[in-house]
Amino acid sequence: MQAIKRILTPVDFSDNVGKIIQAATYMAGTFKAELYLVFVAQTFEDYSGFFVPPINLPHLEEELFASAQQQMETYLEENRAKFTEAGVSNVIGKVLAGDIAGEILSYAAKKKVQLIVMGTHGYKGVERIMFGSVAEKVVKSACCPVMTINPYREECESHTA
Repeated sequence: MQAIKRILTPVDFSDNVGKIIQAATYMAGTFKAELYLVFVAQTFEDYSGFFVPPINLPHLEEELFASAQQQMETYLEENRAKFTEAGVSNVIGKVLAGDIAGEILSYAAKKKVQLIVMGTHGYKGVERIMFGSVAEKVVKSACCPVMTINPYREECESHTA
């Protein structure tokens, strides 16, 4: 296995993102690795045959992308001290657009990351039905190891005999 120098963590800015980023930050600090936080704005062009959109879809996608970029910049700025404290000196935030799993995999290959740290669950409901499990797709196709975090599971307590 290669030395871990670059870690990619997909984020969706849901309520669970803190646990995922905390784990990724710990791993990046432990290995003195670069940390790439990636948000993928889903595009809907592949689904245009299923429904007639009531609004201008390209305009909505542009607004979602711009909003995601602002959210990423704000998150990085607000958490810079936490990253530094954990020993992570290089955190890169990136917003992409396209198929979520496909963009994560493509960016991981492009940046030659050695580890992907991601949540097993993000948004639920209709999004899950429409888009399937991103984590499952990434785990099955990633070019490197994938560490998954279930944000709903409480940490196990250590049991000593």
